[in-house]
Amino acid sequence: MLLRISLIVAILAGLGAGVVSYLEISDKIPALQKQRDDEHTAKVNEIAAHTKTKTELKKTQVELASTQQELSDTKGELAKTVIRADEQQKRADELTDKLGKVTQERDDAQNSLAAYKATGLTPDQVFKLNKDLKDALAEVEVVNGEKTLLLRKVAKLQVRLDKYEGTNTFIVLRPDLHGKIVVVDPKWDFVVLDVGEDQGVISDGELLVSRQGKLVAKVVVRSVQKDRSIANLVPGWKLGDIIEGDEVSPAHPAT
Repeated sequence: MLLRISLIVAILAGLGAGVVSYLEISDKIPALQKQRDDEHTAKVNEIAAHTKTKTELKKTQVELASTQQELSDTKGELAKTVIRADEQQKRADELTDKLGKVTQERDDAQNSLAAYKATGLTPDQVFKLNKDLKDALAEVEVVNGEKTLLLRKVAKLQVRLDKYEGTNTFIVLRPDLHGKIVVVDPKWDFVVLDVGEDQGVISDGELLVSRQGKLVAKVVVRSVQKDRSIANLVPGWKLGDIIEGDEVSPAHPAT
C-alpha cells in the first residue's frame, strides 16, 4: 500500500514538473520566435541595403567615367580652338602688315598721281594698288571675324573647363559688356536683355541691374541668343522693382 502511494506521489510530482517546464517553455517560445523573425528581417534589410549600395556605387562609377570623358573632350576641344585662334591671330597680324604696306603704297601713289609719269607709275598701276588695298581690307575683315568667333568659343570652353575642375565659382564676363532690360516679367522673376552672344554674354553669367547709378538687383543668365538673352532674378538681391530700360553690367568683369 505504501509502495503504491509512493509511486502515485512520484508520478504526480513528475507530471507537475513537466507542466511547470512546459509552462516555462511556452512563455519563452513567442520571445524566441520574435527574436528569430527580427534576425531574419534584419538580415533581409542588410542584404537589400547592400544590393542598393552596390547599385548606387555602379551608377556613380558610370557617371564619374562619363564626367571624366566629357572633361577630357572639353580639354581637347579647348586646346584645338586655342591653336586655331593663335593661327588666326598670326594670319591677322600678317594681313595687317600687308595692309599697312599696301596703304602706304596707295598713299604714295595718290600723292604722286599728278606726276605719275615722273614716278614711273601708270594709271593701271595705281588702279591695281587700290584694288589690292580693297582686297586686303576685305580679307582682314574676314580674318578678324573668324578670330572673334574663335575667341568666343575659347571663352565658352574655358568656362566649361573651370566648371568641371572647380577653379571658378562664378562666370567672368567682358568688362565692356553693357546692355539694357527690354522686357520684365515680375510674376516669374525673369527679364529679357538687349545683349547676347555677339556682345559677350555667357550662360550662367551674373549681371548687376542698376538705375541712375544705383544698384537695383542682380540677375543670372539662363539662355543666350545672338543679340538677346534671358536672365532670372538672383534671390536675396532684389533691392527694388526692375523696370524696362534699367542698365546691366557684369557682376564679375574680367580684369
